[in-house]
Amino acid sequence: MLAIILLILLGILLFLVEFFLVPGVTIAGIGGAILMGVAIFMAYRTHGSTVGNYILFTSLLLTVITLVFALRAKTWRRLMLSRNIEGKVEVGLEEQKIKVGDTGKAMTRLNPVGKVMINDITVEAKSIKGFVDQHTKVEVVKVLTTQVIVKPINNE
Repeated sequence: MLAIILLILLGILLFLVEFFLVPGVTIAGIGGAILMGVAIFMAYRTHGSTVGNYILFTSLLLTVITLVFALRAKTWRRLMLSRNIEGKVEVGLEEQKIKVGDTGKAMTRLNPVGKVMINDITVEAKSIKGFVDQHTKVEVVKVLTTQVIVKPINNE
């Protein structure tokens, strides 16, 4: 009887692994179904149909209760990453002190997007000439709402 109970509990555990950690049809879900099937078969074979029926219904009920408890939000709140993202998007660059023809320096490699410093303002930029190495002088070709379009000065 202990082996039957352990197989059922291990089957439920594998179902939880399948359901939450490894989505899709994988070995965990198949293994859980096989373990529970073997446990129920053993119950019918060794203890008769009455005990087998009790084991079958109890294992199904236990599986449903475990899944309902596991799906509750409070259960997973302790495991969730609860970090706020505090990023910001720079908008309104056309209203700042950056205009077409201004020059600056690439702070990161433009691949073709990166950061440049123009008029002591660090903004996101996109290169019209492909890749631009870090510390290369650039010239503003166009000013958009969230980024500037630049070209390298010394690679024309």
